[in-house]
Amino acid sequence: MAESLTNTVPAATEALRYDFRAAEPRWQRAWAERGCFRVADVPTDNKPKYYVLEMFPYPSGNIHIGHMRNYVMGDVVARYKRARGFAVMHPMGWDAFGLPAENAARERGIHPAKWTWDNIAAMRTELQRIGLSLEWEREFATCDPAYYGHQQKLFLDLWRAGLAERKESWVNWDPVDGTVLANEQVIDGRGWRSGAPVERKQLSQWFLKITAYAQELLDALRTLERWPERVRLMQERWIGRSEGARVQFALAVPVGDIAQVEVYTTRPDTLFGMSFLALAPEHPLSAAAAARDPKAAAFVAECRRLGTSEAVIETAEKQGYDTGLRVRHPFLADVTFPVWIANFVLMEYGTGAIFGCPGHDQRDVEFARKYGLPVTPVVLPPGADPATFAIADEA
Repeated sequence: MAESLTNTVPAATEALRYDFRAAEPRWQRAWAERGCFRVADVPTDNKPKYYVLEMFPYPSGNIHIGHMRNYVMGDVVARYKRARGFAVMHPMGWDAFGLPAENAARERGIHPAKWTWDNIAAMRTELQRIGLSLEWEREFATCDPAYYGHQQKLFLDLWRAGLAERKESWVNWDPVDGTVLANEQVIDGRGWRSGAPVERKQLSQWFLKITAYAQELLDALRTLERWPERVRLMQERWIGRSEGARVQFALAVPVGDIAQVEVYTTRPDTLFGMSFLALAPEHPLSAAAAARDPKAAAFVAECRRLGTSEAVIETAEKQGYDTGLRVRHPFLADVTFPVWIANFVLMEYGTGAIFGCPGHDQRDVEFARKYGLPVTPVVLPPGADPATFAIADEA
């Protein structure tokens, strides 16, 4: 039956099939010869200008379906805008700098420069075969001194303006690749390339003071027309500006030269619902507790095997260790609370310490229920009866 159906396909159908191998190279040559995707540095035709830039690929040597998705989407936008009469600049570059290239070259016993430029040449050929409307004349690689020299100049400008500072911070460290990993490069607690368990490590690094422009960035978000609300919210959270108070909690018994713990909070009105104080594993008081308690040290070490991503920490099971220390409430005489080290407290946020108010924070109530800590509500929902209102499993 299948054979008889095949034999009934009209011969004309064969002629209608698109011959990729013949047509694509012919049209790509025509586009290149005519400079179809080239734009002048200073357009003279009064066309409105439009800039399309996709994220640069790491030159690993081969493209894959993820590259196709990324660059085809950008190409659709570029071609659409050209068809609408815009002068479109659509350049290409390579994210080619850093230790991954060095490590890959070392594994193969070749120079990193040869490894990188050979990979770029191979991937350029593959991307060109796709027929993307890229302006290859503007191509560059981030490992080229002609490029990173400008980055260095820009950094010096920022440093002279007081917008660059050097300080220590906790990072994701891949012990095999010997490099820092972004949160997105940590997959199930392992490095995305090496597969090695990632460690949390404190390194001295340069930081740019983006927070100096937080309010300006937030104000500008409100002027962006037709942006989806969920995207605006993602941007607001990334900018991360918050207003609150710094509260000092005195230790009932000082530990070495540490006599108090400072906490940053956006909700000081919930202080009377406090039932514990929690420290980030990297907090100085956590280190002091670990130095005298092997179990605390083991818990801190376990926490450091968890990625630094807020998303990872948020979804991980809430775990803690009671240090045996206690802090005094800032307003209630003779009232003290236990000090815990908790895996969900970030050293990078605020001061690396929080006061736990289980009645009004979901992480805190999960933590309190797990370890049998009090849950005291201090903010009453509208219409609720103060005499009978209680917190169950939701803050």
